[in-house]
Amino acid sequence: MRRIGAALVSLAAFLAVWKLATVVGDYPEYILPAPEAVATEALDAIRSGILWEHSAVTLLEVILGFASGATVAVVTGIALGKSVVVERVLSPYIVAAQAVPILALAPLFAIWFGGGLLARVVICALIVFFPIAIATMVGIRSTDPRLDEMLRSLGAGPAQRTRMLEIPSALPVIFGGLRVGVTLAVIGAVVAEWAGASVGLGVLINIANQGLFNTPLMFVALAALAIIGLAFYGLVVVVERRLVSR
Repeated sequence: MRRIGAALVSLAAFLAVWKLATVVGDYPEYILPAPEAVATEALDAIRSGILWEHSAVTLLEVILGFASGATVAVVTGIALGKSVVVERVLSPYIVAAQAVPILALAPLFAIWFGGGLLARVVICALIVFFPIAIATMVGIRSTDPRLDEMLRSLGAGPAQRTRMLEIPSALPVIFGGLRVGVTLAVIGAVVAEWAGASVGLGVLINIANQGLFNTPLMFVALAALAIIGLAFYGLVVVVERRLVSR
């Protein structure tokens, strides 16, 4: 209840500052709409179904992109953490792929994968991959060597040591990467939609900005993205608290 109360107080303070800025600055609606204008636009978008239509597509992209990207990243991170040879072979390609802006790769993936849902999921998974893979590698390598030696002395094989020691001890670091990755998944979905899509919150932002010059609708789409990001971040935190003992 304290956390909920603090969140409500901070939200009220944010809305008050926002409203004060619109009143003092006397900005036109296309530059900075008032909170009530955004709320009215949100109700209209909900009633018409346009917000649900675009949000559902983005939500699907985030779920599929994060799930696939995180799975591959954890497996790759374990391999990188356990083998110096694997790290030397794969690290240059992983770093190079991360160094290239995803906006530059998005049109290429749209060509390769047809510009449909698959292309957007791949883009989302790619942007999620790097922080989770690196966090997993760091977590695996931070395993207490004394515990590893003890398991070796008891006859535990590499797979047993990974399952019983390395992964459990690396979970706090892995979940740190997952927290970052789940927020990046939302960014990846929007970038993928900008590269080529007909529906999604990223598309709705473009429609509101370029087609309709409807800034309140743009704020509604941004708020929906923020809510999706917060919801998934909270879900990761809840799972972390269930699996990681502190």
